[in-house]
Amino acid sequence: MLSGEWNKRWTGIAVYLLGAAVLIYLSYRLPALLPGDFVTAMFASSHVTLTAEQDAQLRAWYSQRPDFGQYLLGLLRLDWGYSFAFLTPVSRLILEALPWTLLLAGSAHALSMALGFWAGVEAAWRRGGRAEKAAVGLMTVLEGLPEIATGVALLLVFALHAGWFPASGAQTVYARLSLWSWMLDVLHHLALPLATLVLAYLPGNFLLTRASMVMVLGEPFVQTARAKGLPPLRVRYGHAARNALLPMVTRFGLRIAFMVTGALVVETIHSYPGLGTLLFNAIAKRDLPLIQGIVLFSSLMVLAVNVALDRVYGYIDPRVAHAR
Repeated sequence: MLSGEWNKRWTGIAVYLLGAAVLIYLSYRLPALLPGDFVTAMFASSHVTLTAEQDAQLRAWYSQRPDFGQYLLGLLRLDWGYSFAFLTPVSRLILEALPWTLLLAGSAHALSMALGFWAGVEAAWRRGGRAEKAAVGLMTVLEGLPEIATGVALLLVFALHAGWFPASGAQTVYARLSLWSWMLDVLHHLALPLATLVLAYLPGNFLLTRASMVMVLGEPFVQTARAKGLPPLRVRYGHAARNALLPMVTRFGLRIAFMVTGALVVETIHSYPGLGTLLFNAIAKRDLPLIQGIVLFSSLMVLAVNVALDRVYGYIDPRVAHAR
């Protein structure tokens, strides 16, 4: 029975991967439906004037596409095409930008989840008090602020006006620094985009945890734990908070899976060299192979996170593992 369950799971993964590959391959036809193309984007801001023959030759060259078999074989070999704009393999560009996005998005998700979970648990435990009402009101206001507004405000105040933090980049270019100084320099550049994402993710984590915690606190097992005379801290975190954690894990996984699109606006505002900025530049330049490579990588991230969450659920709540 266990073997059959595993076979079904791996079959689903294979179908998902094949479907994603087919859809991305079919998207080769999308540029015909969009205004402009790579040739237009490349020469729009230049002083070069193409003849009709040169224009036709360039469009024919950049419209060449492999057949589906060659495309699948290239994916398996991590040959995801060649960027028109950067003249570099797509896989190399993604691997160069990925660590910066993981640092930014991963840190933001971890911090906002930890702070939001702790604050939500404490607010639900003190439900009805002034501190809880003030926290809910503040988080509701922050939840309504778009990332672009928060990012621009932090950039104007702390980078352009006060000059406390860099306005762009992820590290000081061409600086010869020791390892410790380099780490501090990276954190210095990371501060503003990280603060923007934390302020964007924290309210949702707080409100979700508080709502889940309020429901859990009314369950009979919590009342039983209180009746046994257990310490309030153990009741709050050992019994109630653990059962309110599943929705937070799901939210964390979905945020990580869609970190490319989630960090696109913030990375673009702060000129942070992650996958979001790379995708923005690829779209602006109509660099189709690079766009497809980033979309494919995002699909793989969604699949990997869902498989990982399926495992994590069983550790957090044994009832989930038993139900399988």
